[in-house]
Amino acid sequence: MGWSSPARPVHYDAGPGLRVLADSRREGQNRELDNESSMPAPAFTAIRRQRRTSARTGGPSLQGSGMIPLRDDNPAQRPPFVTRGIIVLNVLAFIYELSLADGTHEFLRDWGVVPGRLFAALTGETSLPVELSTLVTSLFLHGGWLHLIGNMWYLWIFGDNVEDRMGHVRFLLFYLGAGIFAALLNSALMPGSPTPTIGASGAIAGVLGAYAFAFPRAKVLTLVPIFFFFQIIAIPALILLGIWFAFQFVAGTMAFGAASGSGGVAWWAHIAGFVFGFLAMMLISRRQDSRAEVVD
Repeated sequence: MGWSSPARPVHYDAGPGLRVLADSRREGQNRELDNESSMPAPAFTAIRRQRRTSARTGGPSLQGSGMIPLRDDNPAQRPPFVTRGIIVLNVLAFIYELSLADGTHEFLRDWGVVPGRLFAALTGETSLPVELSTLVTSLFLHGGWLHLIGNMWYLWIFGDNVEDRMGHVRFLLFYLGAGIFAALLNSALMPGSPTPTIGASGAIAGVLGAYAFAFPRAKVLTLVPIFFFFQIIAIPALILLGIWFAFQFVAGTMAFGAASGSGGVAWWAHIAGFVFGFLAMMLISRRQDSRAEVVD
């Protein structure tokens, strides 16, 4: 890509798996709020050699603890059709991003969630239907291979059991609801921010929260660094995911109030998604228990 304007910081919703930061440069003008918004090209060298990136790992396994979950010892009873479908859609969306080449820059900026544009739509300055649609489209966009693989890895490990407990249709609605709620809360904390946010992490954080409530004692085989060695240890899900949530909360609190245009990780989207998922699963489980008692 040929860039002519200065590099600008990027803010990715980095997700439970991995977070990716990149420098981006504007090519042309944005159709709305042009002077406020800039959106990067995907942050990985696979997206054309001209793009230089900086990647940082994150997520339940990597942010803070260095632990990497490999699989859970908790087989689902039904095939996770929706979970698999979501993964396929994310992969296809990323392939489409790659195919855009120079157009990727504008595509991600237009279809990521930009808090400044979203709240401007409430006053009629931008298109409300378009900006509301980005709350969904942003969930299927990623900033690089690491960003994509990290998010989909956690969805693959934890999504099947949550889908099995909720049912296919309810799980799909839950997944989208968690992602939308996370994006709204994250945007509400920085309503004037011109920085776009992309990634499925808010929705996947919701899946983690739901899993933590529904299967707290399920063992998750995890690669744990002990000094210079790695060991595979079975860790209860509530402990593993609790460590992740605690790290998100601490990091989010420390980052609160930082300049919204400086880029970084959407910690509060992760926190909001997790809490949404935990509470939603609590409500669903109580309803299922009540129905079971009525039947008995």
